[in-house]
Amino acid sequence: MDPRPYLPTDRAACLAIYDSNAASPEDRKKLEAFLSNPEGPFFVIEHDGRILGCGGFTTSAEPGLATLVWGMVRSEAQGQGLGRFLLMYRLREIGKLAGIQRVRLLTSRPAARFFEGQGFKLAGEVNGQVEMVKKLTVCA
Repeated sequence: MDPRPYLPTDRAACLAIYDSNAASPEDRKKLEAFLSNPEGPFFVIEHDGRILGCGGFTTSAEPGLATLVWGMVRSEAQGQGLGRFLLMYRLREIGKLAGIQRVRLLTSRPAARFFEGQGFKLAGEVNGQVEMVKKLTVCA
């Protein structure tokens, strides 16, 4: 796997990943807008010259918090550890930032089980999505 920063030329591949997961047209429009002007670091993972996943994160005005955004893997490539690889890569990049102690995400109920297995805890619900949080620091 070769993770690298997102380039505007990756736009069609990232939208194809989204489409392969049969998600909503409303959210696709949000992704299109995001890809035109990412609000934070965004990455793709390539294998044999093909983009198989993408995702990024943002930091917020809330001290010590980063939020994972638009993490996804092509549907036919799921179950091979790519989602976990992409998640760990993003967490590593977040860990390089000074002062970030927690990572937040919003996800679907089915995907929440995956994130629970990676140490995220249920924090609530926001607009029909599951909010999850993971502490990056164990000892202070």
